[in-house]
Amino acid sequence: MSRRFTIEPTGMPDLPGMMLATVEALKQIGGSASLHELDEKVIEIEGLSEEEQSYAQPGDDRTRVAYFLGWARTFLKRGGALENSARGVWALTDEGEAIATLEQTRAIYRQVNEEERERQKAKRREKLAKEAAENSKQKIETGQIELVQEDDNGDASDWKVHLLDTLRLMDPSAFERLSQRLLREAGFIKVEVRGKTGDGGIDGVGVLRVNLVSFQVYFQCKRWKGSVGSKEIRDFRGALQGRADKGLFITTGTFTSQASEEATRDGAIAIDLIDGDRLCDLLKQYELGVRTRMIEEVAIDSGWFGSV
Repeated sequence: MSRRFTIEPTGMPDLPGMMLATVEALKQIGGSASLHELDEKVIEIEGLSEEEQSYAQPGDDRTRVAYFLGWARTFLKRGGALENSARGVWALTDEGEAIATLEQTRAIYRQVNEEERERQKAKRREKLAKEAAENSKQKIETGQIELVQEDDNGDASDWKVHLLDTLRLMDPSAFERLSQRLLREAGFIKVEVRGKTGDGGIDGVGVLRVNLVSFQVYFQCKRWKGSVGSKEIRDFRGALQGRADKGLFITTGTFTSQASEEATRDGAIAIDLIDGDRLCDLLKQYELGVRTRMIEEVAIDSGWFGSV
């Protein structure tokens, strides 16, 4: 089967092709999937190379493939082919199930673009008529029109972008100490950071107790913006041979699909992966530099006063 899209360091990929690959991936998975499962399946069926998966999107925290797959989902959702829940699960609609050709996704792409053009024209007319203030909602430019990308996790993802930017500015030794603190909060004991004396990419070691059994876990942590590939996983595993039961790889970036497969390869030391998104969730869970606040909203029930 020929590729439906390719990812280059610059330029725009074939979005209708990415849309068709997204539909096909959902069909193969069973009609619904989490965001991570869906992206992984698209990468698998299209056979994207690690190089393609490693390209970073300028001005965005995601890789280029993740960024443009987000746009593919946006167009499909606007075209009625996809729906997503508040928990980040994407599913095919009846219209989506009927999609089987590139021409169908091209038609959705044209339709959504045309609807957006008309919407923008109507907004400009309304703005001129009412002299309204400029719309404060952030826009993302695609082609010659402005289209707001569907946010997979709502506004809650903004704090993760800010947190990851903060983590990447940390001194390497400080990031290692943060990883040490996180592991301790998660139940590890005897957690040691090796710092510059570490060998083979090993940054530290800890012991995890599960009931009556203890596991020695070596960890590596990288403040990366791009993707960690299979080579880094193989190199890390090589350093673990003969000394550890498990490995843990922590990054502020992402992992390629090949890296994920290498981490769980049969017959080899298992390596658990914590990417930037999961790292943010863990820091929030254990309240390490992340606080949540309850916002009180006061609403006036005018109808109640009218009934007094």
